Amino acid sequence: MAELATIARPYAEALFRVALPAKLNAWADILSEMAQIAAVPDFQDMAHDPRVPRQVVIETFLAALKTAVDAEARNFIGMLADNGRLALLPEIEHQFHDLKNAHESTADAEIVSAYPMDATQVSELVTALEKKFGRKLIATVSVDSSLIGGVRVTVGDEVLDQSVSARLQRMHTALVA
Repeated sequence: MAELATIARPYAEALFRVALPAKLNAWADILSEMAQIAAVPDFQDMAHDPRVPRQVVIETFLAALKTAVDAEARNFIGMLADNGRLALLPEIEHQFHDLKNAHESTADAEIVSAYPMDATQVSELVTALEKKFGRKLIATVSVDSSLIGGVRVTVGDEVLDQSVSARLQRMHTALVA
């Protein structure tokens, strides 16, 4: 996995420099779509088949996109295809997203709650978390009933676990020790 990240980094950084500042969101959206297509096993098989001409791979890839792409995006796909690097698109998208977040002083926050939360609760929680983490957060919320109660928040490599199951686990550890 580290090897893919190392190979994908120059592509993500170059694309980020091209996208700054006016096309940052447009490239983020199209890269997300490209990464989804590149991750499809049938497409990967076709892209790695030496009997399939590169131009056919490129045209098939571009035809699978729902979003119309400009010449820059076509050239990017062509370059990746010519170098046999289309499979890197999910990692390139991930690294591009990290660069975009760092540029905008934002971070992704994964909020897992024991129960469904309404929009007001999510908004209040995100506001409190933004104060704690010192940056704007882009939250995704999911439900996991195994938490019993409370929430678990992941921002980057930081985890804030205020769930009942985590508290019970800490109590168990303290009592056993």
